[in-house]
Amino acid sequence: MTIKNTLLKSKDKFKAMPRKKQIVFIVLATFFIMWITSSLFSGNKHNEHTASQSKENEIKYWTCAMHPQIKLPKPGPCPICGMDLIPVYKDGGQEGDEGGIVSLSLSSTARQLAEVETAEVEYKTVSNEVRLVGKVDYDETRLSYISAWVPGRIDRLFVDFTGTRVRKGDHLIKLYSPELISAQEEYIQAIKNWKDTKESELSVMRDTAQSTLKSSQEKLRLLGISDEQVKDIAERKIIQEHLTITSPVTGTVILKNGFNGQYVKTGDRIYTIADLNRVWVYIDAYESDIQWLHYGQHVRVEAEAYPGKIFHGKIAFIDPFVDEKTRTIKLRVNVENENNRLKPGMFVRAHVKAELGEGGEIYERELAGKWICPMHPEIVKDDKNICDICEMDLIPTKEFGFAEQPLKENRVFVIPKTAPLITGKRAIVYVEKAISDGRSLYEGREVVLGTRAGDYYVVVSGLQAGEKVVTKGNFKIDSALQIQAQPSMMNPGKYYSSKDNFVSQTKNSLSQNAGILLEAMPYYLKTAKALSNDDPHAAAAGLEALRNKLEQVLIIQKLSDSKDGLADHIKNIIQALQTIEHDLDAVRKTFGEVSNILKDVLQQYEYKEELTLYLNYCPMAFNNQGGYWIQDTKPIANPYFGSKMIDCGEIKKTFGREIIKAEPKGSAEHQH
Repeated sequence: MTIKNTLLKSKDKFKAMPRKKQIVFIVLATFFIMWITSSLFSGNKHNEHTASQSKENEIKYWTCAMHPQIKLPKPGPCPICGMDLIPVYKDGGQEGDEGGIVSLSLSSTARQLAEVETAEVEYKTVSNEVRLVGKVDYDETRLSYISAWVPGRIDRLFVDFTGTRVRKGDHLIKLYSPELISAQEEYIQAIKNWKDTKESELSVMRDTAQSTLKSSQEKLRLLGISDEQVKDIAERKIIQEHLTITSPVTGTVILKNGFNGQYVKTGDRIYTIADLNRVWVYIDAYESDIQWLHYGQHVRVEAEAYPGKIFHGKIAFIDPFVDEKTRTIKLRVNVENENNRLKPGMFVRAHVKAELGEGGEIYERELAGKWICPMHPEIVKDDKNICDICEMDLIPTKEFGFAEQPLKENRVFVIPKTAPLITGKRAIVYVEKAISDGRSLYEGREVVLGTRAGDYYVVVSGLQAGEKVVTKGNFKIDSALQIQAQPSMMNPGKYYSSKDNFVSQTKNSLSQNAGILLEAMPYYLKTAKALSNDDPHAAAAGLEALRNKLEQVLIIQKLSDSKDGLADHIKNIIQALQTIEHDLDAVRKTFGEVSNILKDVLQQYEYKEELTLYLNYCPMAFNNQGGYWIQDTKPIANPYFGSKMIDCGEIKKTFGREIIKAEPKGSAEHQH
């Protein structure tokens, strides 16, 4: 009755309202009823959809969108950043296993948005062009020395300045020599005696006179008198007070040691003449390029002075040692110098085109299956023989790294250089596979790569001919997998999924990881080695490089304004390296300060890298106060005493991933 009376009273009040208020009331009531109905319907529909989805999708684990290595069985906050974890479903569109790279399927629209491009894995003829710089020098085998064969006085130098080009037979020196005068007198007297006795009845006298004549004639020849001059003396029978010395070769005078009026002794060098029709070019090759360079290889040489002109030569010598200062290897190229255009001292550019053959050897058709001289690379023959110049036995070109036999078609198994994602330890490619409904599946695969030849990498294993690999958009595919907490290029899967590794990852944030110093460690280790060799300049250079690299680490890791402990340690190292002296004692003191900070970093923070580090200690360093340092090798090489006490010290502790793997579970001493 109460509800009925209330409704009747409300009806009477509604009738008593003005017409406009009645209309507004009706509109508001209608919207209210529609909203209630919609909410109830959508709520039921959402509940039905959620229930249906929960049946279809089973949650695999919960992860963090910012830290995909986190994998927990229950929802909650991320132990690193505190963000709410998100679910990863078993049928979420990715297929794979915990130990490798998973796959990702994309529709045609998604492929266009990701700008995915592919290329077919194929056998292809590839080559690599090595560009080098060099300097022209004389060919030492084509130098001639004009020296005094007899003592005497230089009364005239016909060639009186360096750089003069001379031909064989040109006048060089007018020499006065008493010894030559005596030799001429003996020769003229021998001619007279021979004429007087040639009709003698005594054969002994005839033979003696003839023998004396030949001996005196040979003496003149050995003293440097030409056959034409000997003939002239015999015909004129006049003793020449001055003897003219001629050039025995054609070339350019590069050195003049004689002067007018100078007295010379036997053996004194007067001229040096170089034949510049062939020159040597010395070039410097980096260690990474030496795999493409072999003895006997063809080289093209260009000079700024002759645009468009190509000079041709062959590699005749490769230095067996590396220059430790420049980290380069010296090569010598024999270059044919047409019209003496290349001048000694001139800088040139050298180009070596190396075509890659089967088995990784260099394929050069002119040298494949041939025999070559080990001293003269221009001597190449089809069969075993001897060198035409030095008469040494020829050896097979395959001993210098060339293909053993000529091939009709030389091809190797390659992929484009943009296809692999290389982490330094592994190489990953994404292989495209077509599936139904116009979708494509991109499967990640770890491959083993050989050398890089130009725009291609040689594939050793992991792919088959005809497969398509992603050459553009592979980083986007990999990033999508990382966001979804799937194994990817930087996360192989098993390493982060194990319980022990998860615990060690969550104890410190990602920035609190000593592994971020890995890129800077080579400079520190280089400094330690230089100090053990008592080289302050190389050590100072290593510390400067270490400081620059650590500054880059702060920027790249976004730690410049960070207040966490590891960032403070890095800043302290940089501060200690602000002033670097080249005095040996000063460098060792600075190195000791840096080593103490690094020791604290390795002991306090996680370090799981493959590079094993050894913490060493010498109790006698710094006036018996003791000093620590770090090495990547076990033999002690003391940087504080160098050659004086190179093996003073002991290994105190070892850091690295292998050490962590070797520790039994439950060990009390885990190195983080």
